[in-house]
Amino acid sequence: MRRSLIVLLLLAHTAHADDPKFDYGKHDDVKDVHGIDWTAAAEAGLILTTGNSETTTATGGLHLARKTGANKLTFDASGAYAKSGLRVLADLNGNGMIDNPGEIITVSSITAETLQSKLRYDRFLTEFNSLYIAALASRDTPAGIDSIFGGQVGYSRRVYKTATAETAVEVGYDFSRQDPVTGPDISIHSGRVFMGHKALMTEGATLEAAIEILTNFNRENLTTTDEQGHVVDGGPLKDTRVNSKVAISAKIGVNLAVQMSMELKYDNRPGPLPVKNLAPGFVPEASAFDTIMKASFIYTFVGAKKPEPKK
Repeated sequence: MRRSLIVLLLLAHTAHADDPKFDYGKHDDVKDVHGIDWTAAAEAGLILTTGNSETTTATGGLHLARKTGANKLTFDASGAYAKSGLRVLADLNGNGMIDNPGEIITVSSITAETLQSKLRYDRFLTEFNSLYIAALASRDTPAGIDSIFGGQVGYSRRVYKTATAETAVEVGYDFSRQDPVTGPDISIHSGRVFMGHKALMTEGATLEAAIEILTNFNRENLTTTDEQGHVVDGGPLKDTRVNSKVAISAKIGVNLAVQMSMELKYDNRPGPLPVKNLAPGFVPEASAFDTIMKASFIYTFVGAKKPEPKK
């Protein structure tokens, strides 16, 4: 008998915590704030299956924001974990046949283990100009990265604004310290360019699109090898990374909306493939492309506001 249990809980603010890198500063966020405005939101999901297919999938996210005057402080965190178990055949007695139930075993493997977090501060100079600084931490073991710690600093400008759409562009510096699943740590000094667009398509339906490009300025001492067995070149401008996302959200109630999103991530110098029993000197790269398709419900909370003290 195959049993399944699906529990899905998605509680998120409109600026939900899917990918912290795609949160950019907008003056509209603080122009109507008087005193202190707090916002908090969370999301979580769980899927369990047993029987012929054994899987465990869990996702979660957290969003916190504090706005006051011309300042905005946000914290975003998200994570995903997936483990699967498949029944496979194992000729344990070596007779060339599967002849007893003990030779049908379950092999478990972790197919997703990602964590992302970002603490960001925006200082709005004018309606269209602002400065930002951020601290980041993440983990993606299937992509060959045990941990990444780093920071960003730069300038943000809103280049397009109408009653139903807006576009923002950011340029800045990005530093990350990567700990691969194998080999020494890697420090990456990069330039960062970001563009984000949001538009109201029809009443209650919005389109969001973003793209971020990073490329390294310094030489990286890589240990991964190419198809010919040569160590991959980690010279300047070789480690280019692209993160992009498109999402469409539609309201189905006063506080409830449904969203469909597609993310594409490209790394020209991916981390080492996390597999065992490799020959000495052979360190294959993980896949350069990762995609994520997601359907979710979004529940919007009203943030708590602390009024400005009377003078």
